[in-house]
Amino acid sequence: MISVEEARAYYEENEGAHGFDHVLRVLSLAERIGAAEGADMEIVCTATLLHDIYRAQEMQGGGCHAQAGAERVRQILSGWPVERVEAVAQAVEAHRFRGGVRPESLEAQVLYDADKLDSIGAIGVARAYMMAGKLGQRLWTEVPEEASAEKNPLTAEHSPPIEFEVKLKRVKESLFTETAKRMAEERHRFMAEFFARLEEEVGGRRDMHIPPLGAGGVVE
Repeated sequence: MISVEEARAYYEENEGAHGFDHVLRVLSLAERIGAAEGADMEIVCTATLLHDIYRAQEMQGGGCHAQAGAERVRQILSGWPVERVEAVAQAVEAHRFRGGVRPESLEAQVLYDADKLDSIGAIGVARAYMMAGKLGQRLWTEVPEEASAEKNPLTAEHSPPIEFEVKLKRVKESLFTETAKRMAEERHRFMAEFFARLEEEVGGRRDMHIPPLGAGGVVE
């Protein structure tokens, strides 16, 4: 299996939301999910360590990082048995929420679930705003009618509230393993409450119940 330090070298150019800290969090989640579900952990850990190695190139217009990453994985692991290389490459290719490739093997599903768990909850909110800053997005925008992942790509016109609508609130229902589904419940609840409160504060509704101060600073 590729080591953590060997993998780290592939992430030097990635932006913060998809840097090696993200990879290590996903690895921790994947180890927990994979062990509980009975997955082949060598495949799971290798795929996890390599799943975002093409992300920086995608940000520079280099095409889908999952598909290109899978091809790079085949090169990196060329000395492995072919069937195990393919198992890792297929897991990498199928890890995207916005991708068109469904994770079929248990190992691919474990990687998908672990990666998606790191996109929700408090970490998910923080990462959404890291990407927003990188792309020059606003803190808040109204969500368009009939918003979707296909109609609302990650551009400067996008925003974290739109990303919540088109992706983040749907993550919980997209998961495959029972272990990940249980782990997602609290993360989803926190994130939904955050964006609901953010909408209230942006609209000035959150503070309407607070009594104003009268003369001399006394609450009326």
